[in-house]
Amino acid sequence: MNLVYQKTLKKSISFRGIGLHTGQQSDVKICPAPVNHGIVFKRIDLNSNNLIPALYNNVSETFLCTKLKNYADACVSTVEHLLAALYLTGVDNALIEINAEEVPIMDGSAKNFVELINNSGLEVQKEKIQYLFVTKELELKSNKKFISIRPSNNSYEIEFMLNYDNKVIGKQKNKVNLFDNDDVVDIYSSRTFCLLEDIEKIKAKGLAKGGSLDNAIVVDEISVLNKNGLRNTREFVNHKILDMCGDFYLSGHRIIGDVNCIHGGHQLSCDFIKLLKNDKNFYTIKTLDEKSDKKVIFTTQEQYLATA
Repeated sequence: MNLVYQKTLKKSISFRGIGLHTGQQSDVKICPAPVNHGIVFKRIDLNSNNLIPALYNNVSETFLCTKLKNYADACVSTVEHLLAALYLTGVDNALIEINAEEVPIMDGSAKNFVELINNSGLEVQKEKIQYLFVTKELELKSNKKFISIRPSNNSYEIEFMLNYDNKVIGKQKNKVNLFDNDDVVDIYSSRTFCLLEDIEKIKAKGLAKGGSLDNAIVVDEISVLNKNGLRNTREFVNHKILDMCGDFYLSGHRIIGDVNCIHGGHQLSCDFIKLLKNDKNFYTIKTLDEKSDKKVIFTTQEQYLATA
């Protein structure tokens, strides 16, 4: 993957599916976009004020998914898996046209999105990627949940730990470097999950109307209820890493820094990105000047940092 220059799709891709929470069908078209455009959703079923930039300050809700809302109250929800797919495949600029409020859940992971993007291919653009380079450690605690990020010269490493009372999920931990690492199949193919005992509670809140064993892992006290079981041995924690990857892309940047998280979720991730972006003491913006012979050189106007 080219790590220096911004990228967009070579051609538009389209798909259709059911929203996990609304149960409504939607059509989505991801279109190429110019440099410095970023990721922007467009509600084509609305006649005006229908652009919703995928940025942390547009996050309006984080209960069981991440929902974005613009200044005119136009919304799009369950954006995290698609954003993670765009991040993992290297897409920096895209216009996402959608004719309903919720991004389709597809199979509950980002696998379908990644395959469609890879089939399109990417166009390397002429402007460099603006990386968010963490310069100072930052942490956030919320009851038993914890997240931190610390400076790193050349990695975007996420270490995530789950600790469930449920014996099937139990304690799971994984660590993955998402910067210059193509071995992320287990991350993008890991599906969303829930406890059987929680389903009625979720539905009572008017959610999960489109949920099924075709798009979510369901776990009771002793087993996984899906016919074919798990896709990988750490699918639960890997899906949490996928969610975090999508939520962190709402920073508007690719991040260079190492993340540690214990039992986090959408709320913690989005709160953390807001905390990070609102204090420039914790980061600087740099471009990647060169990458050769395992050397990464980041450039600002007055500072050069080389890491071997």
